[in-house]
Amino acid sequence: MAPKSESTEEIVLNFVNEQNKPLNTQNVADFLQKFDLKKTAIQKALDTLADNGRISFKEYGKQKIYLARQDQFAIPNGEELSQMKEDNANLQQRLEEYKKSINEAEGETKSLQSNLTLEQIHDRTTKLTSEVRMMEEKLEKLRGGVTLVSPEERKAVEELYAETVGQWKKRKRMFRDLWDSITENYPKDLKQFKEELGIEYDEDVGINLQSFLDMLQNSKKRPRS
Repeated sequence: MAPKSESTEEIVLNFVNEQNKPLNTQNVADFLQKFDLKKTAIQKALDTLADNGRISFKEYGKQKIYLARQDQFAIPNGEELSQMKEDNANLQQRLEEYKKSINEAEGETKSLQSNLTLEQIHDRTTKLTSEVRMMEEKLEKLRGGVTLVSPEERKAVEELYAETVGQWKKRKRMFRDLWDSITENYPKDLKQFKEELGIEYDEDVGINLQSFLDMLQNSKKRPRS
């Protein structure tokens, strides 16, 4: 039965937004069978949501394709996309490591089965089965995009990052003040003077402090899991 606290429209809207991909009426009806919703009721809800502008739709002949409104989703910037790619690469690496561990555990089980007594085999198999189950659960979490980092670890990293960037900003400002004082009445070309001293600005080596400050600010705005 559908939850009494939610109308058919709200259930359909939540599903369309969660899927965030093109859907026809049958797709939605198949999934929402667990709520005991009829296809006709789902069709009516989809049409009402589309008419009210809460979802988008396209007509292809006699069939309508529905899609979540894209303007409700936050679009990541370049830095966030780069971080997501890096996180994905790390997760893929950890996934391969877990797969390798599972294969090694299974190989060890087969090897032990030929050398141990039946009782020992039973005990060892039970233990390894439990270990494999735990690894598979971790793999499922990784496939689902769950980051296996504790809030305490994340907080410690963020505090270290904030402190480092803060020191960087402070020292950059101190250098600028000192440099401006030294070169205030310097009669020659400052760029040449800087090169003679072997001084390089962040920008000279392709580093932008502001991008790190922006990343810190975005981290503060990001909701905690």
